[in-house]
Amino acid sequence: MQKKSLIDTYEQAIEQNPDNRDLYWKLGVAYLFEGREEDAQIIWMSVLSEAGDESDIWTEELFLTLWNQALDYERQGDLESAYLTYFYACEINQTSILSLLKLLQSIIFCEKAEQLEGLILRLTEILESTNISPNNEVILLEVLSLVLDKIHAYPGVGRLFKAAVFHIEDPLTLMQLILPHAARIAHGLRSYSVAAEISEAYLLRDPDNYEFLGHLSGFYQNAYSYEKGITTAKRHLELAPSLVDKIFSSHLVLRGLLSAGGRWDEAVQAVHIHIQMLSSLDLEQTKNLLSVQTWRLFTSSFYLSYFKDSFENRRLINHVTQLCQESVRSYALPFYPDRHSEKPILNSDRLPSRKIRVGYLSHCMSQHSVGWLARWLIQHHDRDRFELYGYFINHRPYDSLYQLYVQSFDHSCCLETEFGQNTRAFAQKIYDDGIDILIDLDSITLDISCEILAMKPAPIQATWLGWDAIGMDAIDYFIADPYVLPDHAQDYYTEKIWRLPETYLAVDGFEVAVPTLKRSDLKLPEHAVTFLTAQRGYKRHPDTAILQMKIISGVPDAYLLIKGFADDQAIQNFFYEIADEVGVSRDRLRFLKADPSEAVHRANLRIADVVLDTYPYNGATTTMEILWMEVPIVTRVGEQFAARNSYTMMMNAGITEGIAWSAEEYVEWGIKLGTDAKLRQEVSWKLRESKKTSPLWDGKKFTRQMEDAYEQMWKTYVDNNS
Repeated sequence: MQKKSLIDTYEQAIEQNPDNRDLYWKLGVAYLFEGREEDAQIIWMSVLSEAGDESDIWTEELFLTLWNQALDYERQGDLESAYLTYFYACEINQTSILSLLKLLQSIIFCEKAEQLEGLILRLTEILESTNISPNNEVILLEVLSLVLDKIHAYPGVGRLFKAAVFHIEDPLTLMQLILPHAARIAHGLRSYSVAAEISEAYLLRDPDNYEFLGHLSGFYQNAYSYEKGITTAKRHLELAPSLVDKIFSSHLVLRGLLSAGGRWDEAVQAVHIHIQMLSSLDLEQTKNLLSVQTWRLFTSSFYLSYFKDSFENRRLINHVTQLCQESVRSYALPFYPDRHSEKPILNSDRLPSRKIRVGYLSHCMSQHSVGWLARWLIQHHDRDRFELYGYFINHRPYDSLYQLYVQSFDHSCCLETEFGQNTRAFAQKIYDDGIDILIDLDSITLDISCEILAMKPAPIQATWLGWDAIGMDAIDYFIADPYVLPDHAQDYYTEKIWRLPETYLAVDGFEVAVPTLKRSDLKLPEHAVTFLTAQRGYKRHPDTAILQMKIISGVPDAYLLIKGFADDQAIQNFFYEIADEVGVSRDRLRFLKADPSEAVHRANLRIADVVLDTYPYNGATTTMEILWMEVPIVTRVGEQFAARNSYTMMMNAGITEGIAWSAEEYVEWGIKLGTDAKLRQEVSWKLRESKKTSPLWDGKKFTRQMEDAYEQMWKTYVDNNS
C-alpha cells in the first residue's frame, strides 16, 4: 500500500472511531513521510493538548508509536525514514537516552553532519547527569564504536566519551572497544590528539591501566604534548611489572625526553639506566614472553645511537634483537620451522626463468621520509625481470603518497591492525605469495615489521633505507654503500653487509614549492651570514650544539636559525644556555616555525647560507633535501651508520667541502664556509652541476644497481641450496 493511501485510510478510520488515539499517532506518521511534517506536528499537538492529567501517558504512547515505526524502517533498510522517525521520537521525549543513541546512529549512517554537534552535546549532557539502564549498554557500545569509526574527530566526541565511560559496567569491555580504535586513529590516520583524548576518557575509569598509559604516552608525544607524554611514560614505568616491561617503559621515557629536546641531562641519566637493563637481558628473562612484550623489546634499543657514536651500540642492538627473534620462534610455532624446505630448488647454473618476486615491507610507504625516498626505486623497477609486492602496515586512505605506492606495485596487501594479532597471517601471506626477496624498510623503528621478519617468511630478507640493520640472523643482508659504513663494520653486524657500488640511496629529485620565509621576516641585517640547523629534538646533542655556537662566534654577522619539531620553550632554553656558555648573544639566534608542507620546507631551506648537520646522528632525508636545494652543509663523520649518512650523500654529490672528521674540523669548516662567500658559491655551483651526472640524483641507475644486487642474492641462494 502506498504511503499516500495511508493518509486516506487513517483519516477515514478516525471519522469512524474518533476516540482511538493510536490512529492519530499513525496519521501523523503518514503525513510525515508524505513530506507534510507541519501537518504531522499539528495533528499530534492537537491531540496532546486535550490530554489533561494524562499528558505523560499520551506522550509516551506517541513516543512508542514513533519508536516502533523507526525500528520497522531500520529493519527494512530504509535508513532515511528511520532517521526522520527517530528525530521526531526524540522531539517527543527529549530525555530518552535510547532514542538519542538511535538518532545519533541514524544521523551517522545518513551523513547528516549538520545535526551532529547539537545532538552530541545533548546526549553528553544527559549521560553526565543520568544513569542509564543496563539494557541500554549494548546500544551505547554499538554507537560509541560507530562514533569512533566514522566521526572520531568531530567536536565534542572527547567529552561524550568521558561521560559515556561511566555507563559501561565492565572495564575490559570498554578497553576492548576504545584501545583498537584509538590506535587506528593514531597510527593509521595520524590523529594523535584525538587518540589521546579518547584514551584519557578510558583512564577516568581505570587510571592505572598499564596498557593504556603506554599508548597514551606515545599519542601525547606524537601530538607534541611533550610534558604530558613524559609524565605518562614515567607513570607507566612505575607500574611496569617485569624487567622487559620496565625496558619498554624506559624506552617511552627516553622517547619523550629526546622528542622534547633540551632535556639532555635528564635523558643521559635515563639512557644510562636503560643500557644497564638492556645489558642484563638473557634467554631466561625473555623466555615465555607474550608477543606484545616481544615486539616492544624489538624497538627498545633504538635511541642509543643518538647519545654516542660507537659500534658498542651495534653489539647491544644485536644482543636484544637476537633474544627477540628467539622469543618469536618459540611462540610462532608451528609457523616458523623449515618454512622454505618445500620451495622448489632451481638449477644452480641459471636464474629462474620466471620473474624474481620482490616484496617491500613497511609502515612508511606514505608521506614519511622513507616514503619520499623509496618511491623512485619502485617507479623504475624493471617489470620484465621483477614482480613487485607491496606489504603495507597500517592503512592510510587519506595519504596521497600511500595511494601512489599501492597503485605502483603489481600486488598490494595491508595489515589492518596496530596490535599485531594478524602478524602470523601476514607472514603466511608473504610466504604463500612465494616471495623470493623481502626488503624491510623499517628496521627496529617498527616492532610489527620485526616480528614478521623474525618468522622468516621469505628465503632472502634484507634491510634497506629505513634505519640501521635489525641485528638478527633472520635477516640475510644489510644494504649499504662504500661510504655509509667503514671497512671494518662487518665485525659488528649479524647481517652480511651488501655494498652497492656507489650509493645506497638515490632519487630523481624533490617537489619544491614557493618559499614563504624571507630574511626580512626574521629581522636579519642586510649582510648577515645565516647558518641553519634543521632537525628534530632527538638529534640535539649538546656537544654538537656547542660546536655550532663556536662557529657562530667565529663568523662576523653570523646568525643561527634553528628549526625542527620539539618543545618550543625547552629547545629555546637549551640553545640559549649554550649560547651564554660560549659567549654568543641570544639575539643571534632565530627559532623557525614548522612549514605547512614538505615542498614549502624544501623551498625555505635556501634562506640558509650554510647548514650545520647534527652528530652523532646525522640528517638523512634533510641532508638529501639540502643538497638538492644547492646549499652547502657541514657534517661530522663518525663510525656508526647514523653518523655517516650525510657523508655518503655528499660524496655521491661530488662535494668534499664541509666533511669533517673531528670536532675541530667541524668548527673549521663552519667558519671557513661562513666567511668565504666565494667558496659557498663554488659549492652551490657544484651541487647544481651534480644534478646532471651524480649517482645521488639518478634513480634509474640506482634501481639497476639494486636489481643487480637482487639477482646476485637470488643466485647465491640457489647455488647454496642446489
